[in-house]
Order: sequence, then C-alpha cells, then structure tokens
Amino acid sequence: MNSKAKSLEKVDVRKIVFIPMVIIYAAIIVLGIVSPASFASAESAIVNFAGEWFGWLYDLVALSMMAICIWMMFSKKYGNIKLGGKDAKPIMSKWSWFVISLCGGIATGIVFWGIAEPLTHLMSPIPGFGYDPMSKEGALYSLSTCYLHWGPALYAFYCVAGIGIGYAVYNMKLPYRVSSSLYPVLGKRVNGVAGDIVDILCLFGLAGGVSASLGVASMQLGSGMNLLFGIEPTTIVWGVILLTIVVTFIISSYTGINRGVKFLSDKNAKIYIGLMIFILIFGNTKYILNMLTESFGFHLDNYFTQSTYLGTFEGDKWPIWWTINYWSFMIAYTPLIGMFLAKIAVGRTLKEFTLYNFLLPGIFGIIWFGVFGSESIFLEMNGGGIWEQIQSGGLEVSVFAFFENFPLSKFLSALFMITAFLSVVTLADSMTTTVSSLSINSNKSSSEEPPKKIKMFWGLVMSSLAFVNIATAGTVGEVSGIDATKQLAIVSAFPLLFVVALMVFCTIKMLIKSKEYDVVDNPDIAIVDKDLIVED
Repeated sequence: MNSKAKSLEKVDVRKIVFIPMVIIYAAIIVLGIVSPASFASAESAIVNFAGEWFGWLYDLVALSMMAICIWMMFSKKYGNIKLGGKDAKPIMSKWSWFVISLCGGIATGIVFWGIAEPLTHLMSPIPGFGYDPMSKEGALYSLSTCYLHWGPALYAFYCVAGIGIGYAVYNMKLPYRVSSSLYPVLGKRVNGVAGDIVDILCLFGLAGGVSASLGVASMQLGSGMNLLFGIEPTTIVWGVILLTIVVTFIISSYTGINRGVKFLSDKNAKIYIGLMIFILIFGNTKYILNMLTESFGFHLDNYFTQSTYLGTFEGDKWPIWWTINYWSFMIAYTPLIGMFLAKIAVGRTLKEFTLYNFLLPGIFGIIWFGVFGSESIFLEMNGGGIWEQIQSGGLEVSVFAFFENFPLSKFLSALFMITAFLSVVTLADSMTTTVSSLSINSNKSSSEEPPKKIKMFWGLVMSSLAFVNIATAGTVGEVSGIDATKQLAIVSAFPLLFVVALMVFCTIKMLIKSKEYDVVDNPDIAIVDKDLIVED
C-alpha cells in the first residue's frame, strides 16, 4: 500500500455480510426510537447475563492475550517472523506507525477517564478490597486499577489480533478477513458460512463499540461547550456534535490511511504529550513522580488479584461495570483493529509489532494515568472540589473541573476538546475503513481503500446508533448516559467473546506451526489449501 493507492470504487458488496448487518442495525435503531424502554431493558438483561455467567472467560482471555505478547517480546524463533515474508518492506516510518497504533484504538478513552476513573475509585471504594474513601490505600488501588484497564493489557487484545490476522493474510495469503485467522480450526470453512458468521459478529461488535465511543465523545464535548460557551447539552446538541464528527472522519477517510489517519494521529499524539508535560510542570511534580512510581509497584504486586477480581463473595456489579466493560470494549474493537494494525505493519517482525502495538502504547497509558491520576488525587485530597462537580454534572465534566486548578484553564479546556475530537475522529476513521473492507468482495482489500460510499454508509449507521443509545439513557432505572455507552459496548461484544477466545488458540497454533502455514517463505511445504490463497 502507498500514498498513491486508489479507492476500490468498482467492487461487489459482500451481501452475505452486508445485508444481515443492515437489517440488524436498522431494527436496533428503530427499536430505540419507537420503544426506548424496551431498548434499554434488553441491553440491561444482556449485560447482566454476560457479566454474571462469563466474567471468568473475559478475564482469562485478557490474561492469555498478555501472555502471548510477552512470549513474542522474548522469543527469538517466533519474534523474528516477518509479516509478508522475509523480503517484505515496511510501508511507513516507525513514528507514524507508533502514533497510529496509539491513537487508532483509544478514541476518547484516556482523555475522558484520565481524571474520572481514578477519582471514582478513590471516592467510591472498590468492593472487596477493604479501603476507605480518600485513603492512602484508596489512592494506590485507584491508580493500580487504571493501569490494569489502560496499560499493556488494553493493547494486548489489539496486538494478538493483529498478529493472528496479519500472519494469516500476509504470510498464508488468505483473504483479508478476520475469519482467515481461524484457519487452523475452520480450514476451508473460513471461506464459507462459518467465516461469514464470524465476520458478521465482528461487524456487529465493532459497530457497537465505535457507537459507544462516539456517544462518550459527544457527551464530553457537550459538557465542554457548556463550560466555554454556555450551551446547555441536550439531545439536539449531541446530535449536532455527532454529525460534525461523522462529517470530519468521512472526509478524513476519503483521503486514505497514508494521509488522513497518519496526519490526525501525528497531531493527536503531540497534543497528548504536550498536555502531560504541562501538567507535570505546573502540577505537583514531586508528588506525581513519587505517586506514579509507588502505584506502579503496587500494581505489579497486585496484578493477578485485580485482573481476576469478579466480586464472587461481595455479589457486587463493580466488575461488570468496570473491568468486564473495558474488556468488552477491547473485544468489540479487537478483530477489526487487528485487521487495521496488520495492514500498516507489513514488513515488520512480530517482535517489532509487539513493541509498537503492545509495550510502547501500554507504557504511554500508564504514564498518562500516573500523571493525570496522581495530580487529580492530590487536588481532591487537598480541597480541589473536582468530585463535587462530578456529582452535580456527571463524569463528563471531570476534565474541565480538573483544569480549573491550573493557569490558562480555558485554553486547556479548549485544547482538550480539540484532542477529544481528534481522538474519536481518528478511531472512527480507521474503523470505518476496516468495516468497509470487510463489507466488500475484493482480492485487493488488504492493500487498497474501500469505496467511499460504503465508508459513508457505515459512518452514518454508527453515529445513528450512538445517538439513539445516549438519547434513551435514563428510560430504565437510573442508567446515565455514560452507563448507557457501557451497556452498548458489553452487548455488542458479548457474541464476539467466543470468537476472540478461539482466535487466541488459532494464533498460537499458527505460530508454533509457522513453517507449515507460511505460503510466502515455504511454498513447497505449506499446508494451506491452495483454493483459498489470494494472489497479488
């Protein structure tokens, strides 16, 4: 793929995947409009079932992903396998590759939760861990929990999927589809009904996950507009914000990965770094550095306890609303972000792939939460009043309340809104391209851009679902807008949980038997069915 790659305008829509998805999402959107109470009740029922019966599987999948990434980091034999074969050449610089990997999968995640999550855990103790609000133990547990949710474990999902899909597509020469990574189990069926079902589940999961992220971004940007311009956030305001996001990422998507996504990711990453440096300098520097170090040690000591906590004895839903919710977001994104990351990593070894898609972004996440989380905890413990504003205005006001404690607070809030906007546009851009590629029949979809009309269609579908979801929040019980986005992520990802678990097994098998599966470097002994091989 290069900057001159043209869009695949004359291709066939993959009807077996496209039509069911259109029907499913049309039905969901109509239900949300016609009967919002039924929509919210159905979401709540699925969320409770998924968390209570399969919480253990979510946690084991997350641990398995971490184990595979660590294996790739230290394995000379398997870490030196190159995506595309030994003669493949990289298609972009390491900096561009890193910033796309960093920004392409976090949307508004770290910028939204960098303040909100550590303060929530500090003020509302996690059941079963036995600490008091505003205590030293609470501060350590809150940051350690953020490191679990936003550190290497988050990126391990994307990294393993990228390895499995990338190897299947670029070394085994199978079609550019998620189902190709399941070849060790499905065999020829990856190109049949079984493969189609897998890809439908992936589309369903991702469209729901992106819609949830769009909803979070809209609510947070709405709060920012209220602060800066006095515009009260309403469903109409959210709708306008969503439309603006959609128009922007569709324009960006039109320009292709080597222009739109690369440009946005570069600017986004630089703003992230600038914000961290500003807080480190103008905040309580000594406290931040000490707290980051101490809480990281606490995180290492308690990693397995926290990563497998399911509230078995407490009977509390905290694990569902937090850890399982995060793993659901990751699972919803995992297969198609894996496709996207594999697409831009041709010519890189698996060790390099793991470094740039797992370790470095994971370290960045820990530093981000260490800086913003430590400073927010310090401020709250010393009368900053951030939590009080969260109680009255919702979690989406947390960042703006935080910036009020710094010079140039209005400027920082405006800069943050730009960052949040660019973050969600970057995510939606990359994911719209990938969803569109999965919706068409083309032997060149692994290297060229899908049709613009298909991208526009999926952009409108995902934004419509996001609007319906946040607009129906509160129709059942006390479900807030943020909780509604969490429910949407869990619901859309639940069927995909089992596909991702199978992907873990298949990725391990492909790598262990890499010589038998590698069509590019070992064509004479490869056992891949020749009828499935895609020629360049």
